[in-house]
Amino acid sequence: MVEHTENSSGPSALIWVDCSNTVVALGLTTALKERARVHLGRQVPGPSDEPPTFVIYCVDSTEGLSEGMDRIQGLWPDTSILVFSLHVDLSLAQAALQMGARGFIHAGMTPEQVLRAVEVAVKGELVAPRELLEHLLYQEDPVDLNALTARQQEILGLVVEGLSNAEIAKRLYLSESTVKQHLRAGYKLLGVKNRIEAARLIRNNGR
Repeated sequence: MVEHTENSSGPSALIWVDCSNTVVALGLTTALKERARVHLGRQVPGPSDEPPTFVIYCVDSTEGLSEGMDRIQGLWPDTSILVFSLHVDLSLAQAALQMGARGFIHAGMTPEQVLRAVEVAVKGELVAPRELLEHLLYQEDPVDLNALTARQQEILGLVVEGLSNAEIAKRLYLSESTVKQHLRAGYKLLGVKNRIEAARLIRNNGR
């Protein structure tokens, strides 16, 4: 069941909390309800002419990240997304930012920190945990190829071998459009723009 929490004295921002974990969703709603209207649930909020100011998307791993991000961005390409996780997952945070999220928040944050992150995201600024920034600054190779799904790794492995999309589709008994979808998702996770950059990155990482 979809629930709406609204405070008449608060700002008109509409926040969609897209979260399947009921306890987490209620906690986020409690933290946010004094500052904005909150739509809680997996269903699309509000009328089509009122997109949410931004979305808090809850996800546990990189496995479901691409699908969820694509779903939200398909509905509202210009709406900012904050990805929420129960833990400080640097691989997930990095992948989320590479895929267009405006920030990453987690259950270890206080309600005040969550509110501050929301305020920063509304202004269009990036929200990232300090650990992620240190990870990106001091790690020689911050790219985690394990963030890719097994199918994405398989298809990108064939890209490295020099196969075309049509050849990959034939070998794996997939449609060419399915191959392209997996490649687009893989490019986002790796932070590359095309098959040439992806192949180079994978070779450099010893795959």
